[in-house]
Amino acid sequence: MKQLSLLFLGFLFIFGCKSKPSEVAKTTTEVQPFVWEAANVYFMLTDRFHNGNKENDINYDRTKEPAKLRGFMGGDMAGITQKIKDGYFDDLGINAIWFSPVLEQIHDSTNEGTGNTYAFHGYWTKDWTNFDANFGTAADFKALIDTAHEHGIRILMDVVMNHTGPVTEKDPVWDDNWVRTGPNCSYQNYATAVDCTLVKNLPDVLTNSNETVTLPAPLVAKWKAEGRYEQEMKELDAFFTSTGLEKSPKNYIIKWLTDYVREYGVDGFRVDTVKHVEEDAWNTLNEQAQLAFTEWKETYPESVLDDHNFFMLGELYGYGIDSKRFYDFGDKKVDYYANGFDNLINFQFKYDARGDYESIFSKYDGILHNDLKGKSVMNYISSHDDGDPFDKARNKTYESATKLLLTPGISQVYYGDETKRSLIIEGTEGDATLRSFMNWEMMNDAATKDLLAHWQKLGTFRKAHPAIGAGKHTMLSNSPYVFARSYKNDKVVVGLDLAKGSKEITVGTQFENGITVTDHYSGKTAEVKDGKVTIDSEFSIVLLHQ
Repeated sequence: MKQLSLLFLGFLFIFGCKSKPSEVAKTTTEVQPFVWEAANVYFMLTDRFHNGNKENDINYDRTKEPAKLRGFMGGDMAGITQKIKDGYFDDLGINAIWFSPVLEQIHDSTNEGTGNTYAFHGYWTKDWTNFDANFGTAADFKALIDTAHEHGIRILMDVVMNHTGPVTEKDPVWDDNWVRTGPNCSYQNYATAVDCTLVKNLPDVLTNSNETVTLPAPLVAKWKAEGRYEQEMKELDAFFTSTGLEKSPKNYIIKWLTDYVREYGVDGFRVDTVKHVEEDAWNTLNEQAQLAFTEWKETYPESVLDDHNFFMLGELYGYGIDSKRFYDFGDKKVDYYANGFDNLINFQFKYDARGDYESIFSKYDGILHNDLKGKSVMNYISSHDDGDPFDKARNKTYESATKLLLTPGISQVYYGDETKRSLIIEGTEGDATLRSFMNWEMMNDAATKDLLAHWQKLGTFRKAHPAIGAGKHTMLSNSPYVFARSYKNDKVVVGLDLAKGSKEITVGTQFENGITVTDHYSGKTAEVKDGKVTIDSEFSIVLLHQ
């Protein structure tokens, strides 16, 4: 009965039933299996996306007046869950969500010349075993993941292993057999990028150490005050006994991080500050995460989405696709793809995106299907810590969507890319200008609706067709510009910058003569005749599929 239902849904989609983007996604993702290398990922700062629970907005006496956009603003895990339930991500064609870290952050603020700054961004960890009350509870975390999985959306948990949060009056430094407090990294070679602190007052975890250490005194005191010291120690002893790993700083953190996989079914990690940690630590993290993911699948078989392995995405700052498999420290080249990672963030895409479509698409196709075969890169046009994005003034929002969502590799939509959220906020310092609250108030604006619809059409097409991100690329026509992508049994043809109205598109041998194809962008259908189709629409884009 289920097979007949799927065939019927597929029949309706092929022959152009008019659906909202979320309905289109539901009918097509069941036909084409999820492929990480073609994923459409949405990334948001948890605190800046949506406030789902106003009761948790102030905690730990975080009441100092922050500098502009440097304090907590109320976004939380409950807010993300609500938007999943509302179908916001389904409509955008999102099949994976990466949200900034939600573990317990330092309680106090810092003031390093930019005014009071709280850890709203989530990268200043105080306790890897607990959720920060501003972001929500363990129940909120579980609800977020369960709800995402119900919508066929994978979760990438953002994790930090390189450093603790800054030292403040309320947040004492950890023991010196756990962290170093200097020197600052100078990036002259491998050692000066790894055996150092990223910035002043950001204690660096001794991930190079294999020495057996006891827990840091501030953490012990915290756990005892919270009445959970004995339970945490019992779990640690069980982990180290079962794994045989040394009780070194990195392995404690690996245990704490993989617990979220084992207990909640996190699908992957987005790993922060990759080049500042020794490669063997990432290998161990990957190995333990795979084991934890397998254990979760065995424990909760009814919740398993598919047979994919645990996925690891790395933030290797400065890495670009031209580097292919290696990052060069000057005195040493490291292949992080061979050391735990399936994918690396591509800091180069924003520059490549200045070129024409074919130069981008053919270049990425060539590298991904050769040097990076079996791996991938994640492309983005804007992010939380990139002060020079592709389109900071938001003057090329349609072009941004088209290039990002149709380029081979994984696409990363940063919250507000799809709604023209401003990246230039007066009165801010540094990265704060990139981190305003999501512009939900603009959703009823006609221009925002039109822009959002463009992102939705491209996103749902990408989600429905892994050929876009993972398939082989072939240009069919230079003028007008038309290309084909193929991945296993998934085949598409895309035309860009076409004439509005009636237009003839070459499809070559991608589709057989006599079959009917659908233009996902307009909903129009056409029969293939002599390797061509004619689509009459008001749009300059055609997204063809069977």
